[in-house]
Amino acid sequence: MDLSGSTISFQHRVKLFMALSRTPHGLLDMATPALAAILWLGAIPPVQVIVIGIITTFAGYTAVYALNDVVDFKTDRRRFRECGAKCSAGDLDAIYARQPLAQGLLGLWDGIAWTVAWGTVALLGAWLLNPACAFIFVLGCIAETVYCLMLRLSWTRVLVSGGVKTAGGLAAIYAVAPNSSLSFIAGFFMWFFFWEIGGQNVPNDWSDMEEDRRMGAETVPVKFGTHGSARIILCALTLAVIMSFVLFWLTPARLGVIYFAGAVPAGIFLLLVPAWRLYAGKNAALASALFNRASYYPLTMFISIFISILA
Repeated sequence: MDLSGSTISFQHRVKLFMALSRTPHGLLDMATPALAAILWLGAIPPVQVIVIGIITTFAGYTAVYALNDVVDFKTDRRRFRECGAKCSAGDLDAIYARQPLAQGLLGLWDGIAWTVAWGTVALLGAWLLNPACAFIFVLGCIAETVYCLMLRLSWTRVLVSGGVKTAGGLAAIYAVAPNSSLSFIAGFFMWFFFWEIGGQNVPNDWSDMEEDRRMGAETVPVKFGTHGSARIILCALTLAVIMSFVLFWLTPARLGVIYFAGAVPAGIFLLLVPAWRLYAGKNAALASALFNRASYYPLTMFISIFISILA
């Protein structure tokens, strides 16, 4: 019996499921709930909350990213059939494979089962933390579905995407502080809302602009072109950096100057510099570079906040 072959096959299949859930990107996104929790508490949460939170956060991002490909299955399959496989070199979301469901590398029912399984884990974990967290997770899944279904309807789907990306952080706040300040919640929402639009959604859609035009999709780059999209990106990321400074006064945590020592260079080098380069160059390669660099922003900010709180 050849065990080596079955081991390789199992490992390959695991990588395909990780590709479905964009696991490398999801792991970076997990920094958002973590920084949200400690930014409000001003301290490290209890061990029980940390353990449940890590499991729930991983399950939640794994489920929601997979849900995107499940809902978009027919559209993505048509995209591959008509436009071919896009070169994914350097694409953070295509480290293992690009959209394995659409390529037929995984079956649709495999994707559905994977999504439901991780979604169930996330829902149970969120309920244990706070029923409000479970409610936010459900709303996030619904919003993600709406976002996918709006592909050929309106470019305003970008606003839905901005809301979805804030869900993890908002749930984490309610997990540690059920009676959080509305001003802090609003500030945090706007911070990551603008980061998602300028650093993730629009740059990612820019990379797919030609395919989207052929597919009849309605995205910001298709609607406003490269010049308009570059301006939207630059404005959104400028607002995101400004909100990162505003949060210093909205949070009850005592952060100190260490916070600015991390927030300022993170905002400049991970967001504003690549945004300016895209504004000047206006090409897909620069959009992809911005997307990849901006993906590390939550993790960088988490490290900055964590060190500031411990100092």
